[in-house]
Amino acid sequence: MQGEGAQSGRAAVFCRFTGCNLWSGRDQDRAAAACRFCDTDFVGSDGPSGGRFESAATLVDAILAAWGLGRDHRLVVLTGGEPLLQVDAVLITALKAARFSIALETNGTRLPPDGIDWVCVSPKSTHDWVLTTGTELKLAYPQPELMPDGLECLRFDHFFLQPIDGPEREANTAAAIRYCLNHPRWRLSLQMHKFTGIP
Repeated sequence: MQGEGAQSGRAAVFCRFTGCNLWSGRDQDRAAAACRFCDTDFVGSDGPSGGRFESAATLVDAILAAWGLGRDHRLVVLTGGEPLLQVDAVLITALKAARFSIALETNGTRLPPDGIDWVCVSPKSTHDWVLTTGTELKLAYPQPELMPDGLECLRFDHFFLQPIDGPEREANTAAAIRYCLNHPRWRLSLQMHKFTGIP
């Protein structure tokens, strides 16, 4: 179930791609990374139903099996790491043929192929940020080098501040709430799955 942003509470299959262009995923590299606060394990391919898929068709078959045949309102969330290191037009076409709505969660450093229904950009600094339009801008907050001031002019339908998790989560949440109260264009996004136990 989607746990954050405008689609919170919606059933989905999450397809998590390994690899990121802003951090290797190894703790020893975190201090020098463009993104130092990632809370996602995207290093291996051994997660639930994980592995290497030799074609878009075999990956879509696995996504369909996870969703369950015969169920409608299909949604797949392509996430990572940075999914646009691997997602291409062939995969998008195959997912559309299987009647999936496609959501993408990206750091915005790559341009997506056509055909994606919901584009959520979560920039992790201004480092190589090129995708400045989409459905949802979800800004991890606070980022001293990338604050929300001035970003409201970008072409997104939804603007979210999501408190950075970790030891400072309570302070980050309080700061995000204050910012949203004073700047109503922004809405608070909490990672609902982390405190409800939703998989």
